[in-house]
Amino acid sequence: MSQDGVHLETSLGYLLKEASSALHVAMDAVLRPLGMTVTHYSCLELLAQRPGLSNSELARGTFVTRQSMNVLLQTLERDGYVTRPAQASVGKVLPARLTSRGRRSLAKATVAVRSVEIRMLSGMTQAEQSGAFAILQSMIRSLRD
Repeated sequence: MSQDGVHLETSLGYLLKEASSALHVAMDAVLRPLGMTVTHYSCLELLAQRPGLSNSELARGTFVTRQSMNVLLQTLERDGYVTRPAQASVGKVLPARLTSRGRRSLAKATVAVRSVEIRMLSGMTQAEQSGAFAILQSMIRSLRD
């Protein structure tokens, strides 16, 4: 960074955003033929790993607003990918769970997304991948502190 601002050619933040955008485009390209968006896939993946998450928890985990997640969950429920109770057992939370259809759809999407990650990391050694992982975790921690 110089006195007069950020230089895009040397800005690590800009490079991270560019990498994030390229990853999103590549994921979108493999998910679209499966009838999914990146957010749709991320929601299913989160529910597979953490069944019963609330709308708010899913929104945070997929980096969208609660309103956007609510619309997506209604669609996923209508289309048979997730199920939620008709009434909340506690408060207003309607915990979502994957259905069999949701798990089958996720299995196909996971293969597609994993192929993108393998492609993304193909030019890196295992040590470089581990180093990048540690560096990115450190950046996230620093920004959240």
